[in-house]
Amino acid sequence: MIDEKGILFVLSGPSGVGKGTVRERLFEVEEQLKYSISATTRNKRPGEVHGSDYYFKTHNEFEKMIENDELLEHAKYVDNYYGTPKDYVQSELDAGNDVFLEIEVQGALQVKENFSEGVFIFLFPPSLEELKKRIVNRGTESEELVQNRLNEAQKEIEMMHNYDYVVVNDNVDYAVQKIKSIIVSEHCKRERIEKQYNNIIKDDDFNVRTIN
Repeated sequence: MIDEKGILFVLSGPSGVGKGTVRERLFEVEEQLKYSISATTRNKRPGEVHGSDYYFKTHNEFEKMIENDELLEHAKYVDNYYGTPKDYVQSELDAGNDVFLEIEVQGALQVKENFSEGVFIFLFPPSLEELKKRIVNRGTESEELVQNRLNEAQKEIEMMHNYDYVVVNDNVDYAVQKIKSIIVSEHCKRERIEKQYNNIIKDDDFNVRTIN
């Protein structure tokens, strides 16, 4: 039997593109995925739950996590920190489980620098006008913050070339189907299967026998 390690899948994209909605729908149909909850210093939005949507931290608490090297990645976005606690991610991958991260673009690029074997998916808006509409419809941010997020979104879209896949979120169910296909495809890649079999072949107990 192949001793397969899990794969780290990283979904990111501009604020308002629908990362959270896509992730929630994906987990309704892909129950074997393990979701790594991010930590953040931003305020809770209506309906969000600490320890389920995010680990909500004060700025002092988050900076202590940085000092103690407890994060796989972290970034500051519109005056708030976001980051991924590393211990959970590594333990699940070692156990053979796929881990799914939904994080901001700056954080995703940090993960790629430190964990290049991950699979990086950029969630793309149908248009900037649609992106603006989604942010405004949240009703949780001031006009100034909306504009800041749109300015940041344009910069993030220019970083799309750093990703392995791009999925346009013009329809949530269709976007989820594409991500499911990416997961299956990655598990079937020759490089992954070859590496697993090479580990078996190196085993001293492995013998090739000819059947007469």
